[in-house]
Amino acid sequence: MDTNLRYWDLRYVSGEHTGIDIDNGEIEAAGVSFFSKAVIRALGPKGWGIVTVAPFDPDDRTSLSAYLSRAEKAAVVTREDVVLAEAENRTILPVPSMKEDPREVPLEEKAALLMEITQAASVPGVTSTRGTYTERSETVFFLDSTGYETSHTICRSGFSAMAVARRNGMMEMGYVRDHTIDGLNIRHRGSEGEKAGNRAVALLDAKKPKGGRMRAVLDPELGGVFAHEAVGHASEGDLVKEGASVLKNQIGEAIGSPVVTIIDDPTFRSFGFEPVDAEGIGGIRTVIIEDGILKRYLHSRETLAAVGSGDAGHARAMPGNVPIVRMSNTYIAEGDASYDEIIEECRDGILLAGSRGGQVDPGRGVFQFNAEYGYLIEGGELKEMVKDVSLSGEILQTLHSITLCGNDLRMHPGYCGKGGQSVPVSDGSPHLLLEEAIIGGSGDV
Repeated sequence: MDTNLRYWDLRYVSGEHTGIDIDNGEIEAAGVSFFSKAVIRALGPKGWGIVTVAPFDPDDRTSLSAYLSRAEKAAVVTREDVVLAEAENRTILPVPSMKEDPREVPLEEKAALLMEITQAASVPGVTSTRGTYTERSETVFFLDSTGYETSHTICRSGFSAMAVARRNGMMEMGYVRDHTIDGLNIRHRGSEGEKAGNRAVALLDAKKPKGGRMRAVLDPELGGVFAHEAVGHASEGDLVKEGASVLKNQIGEAIGSPVVTIIDDPTFRSFGFEPVDAEGIGGIRTVIIEDGILKRYLHSRETLAAVGSGDAGHARAMPGNVPIVRMSNTYIAEGDASYDEIIEECRDGILLAGSRGGQVDPGRGVFQFNAEYGYLIEGGELKEMVKDVSLSGEILQTLHSITLCGNDLRMHPGYCGKGGQSVPVSDGSPHLLLEEAIIGGSGDV
């Protein structure tokens, strides 16, 4: 290592991406692309110098020295003082085995299996369908100036299917998706496509509810979105460092109901699993909120040194990009209430299910999430289906309003965007009961 550098590291990712798109029963695109990208970071007297290389040859150590020299020159001009926390956890986890390796299944067979799902979505009343399959296999190699090196290979795959129903000028959409690290998951999944189609048709007849403050039950998908978007992002150390999080200076404070515990866990066997983070730090289960008390933030080595109160091991990066603080598998821990008990305890209110996105401002601590659909709850029983409903409010106030957590945690896979990078994650929760939830709606039922 050059004497002017305090530290350097190399993260090299190579692999292949397979994609299939089917639009209204026609295969619109199918193919495989390859990538080979590296990022070299060099920590100079103050901050980082960074060089990105594609393609990259990991066996060419002469080129690596040249890239390090260029990174060192870039580091000289940086002015932000960067300090790194100690790399304490170097334990890399084994990648879970797959039930069926999708890389060994021909592209034609995968296209045929996806076609079965989209055809099943075309139930009476559905006017168009779309299906997508993605598969990404990547080998990650990490080396730093201490001589530490590690590598692993992981394959993620999955599908999504969408159905659109139209009637008398109205249009509604049903949507399903499933992505996993467990291997090929598109065999015998026609029922998922049918579910998307039936939901789109059912929403044509659903009414719009009145909005206002009321008791609400969140299903595991929307509860997971709340955990990820409203709490997870606000606990990321870079946002805390920048003063862009409502959770700054709240460690040790009661920021939620005593029934609320929220965890981010890259070691959890779900779509956001990471055997080691993008800084070569072993993944660690971090309890963000425990029994309503804010305990820890999520950190990279840099934000842990700057902010404290948390765990490194939460830096992630797309191939060819620099590590930034990210979530992995974020969820609200189970309570002891059954689903039936939660609906009965709600008495009169609304069940919100699924997610159609939304927005959150972690700095101001406010959010708005759109549910895919819902059901009115009257006298402790589910009644008619409703649509165009949303949940909004302040993050801390909503955390205090959770009065019951179910015993039925379920995780949902997806991709999270931040800083121009998109990484695989999952989030989840059990069914949740909220008092005085702010529900958006424009109807009269």
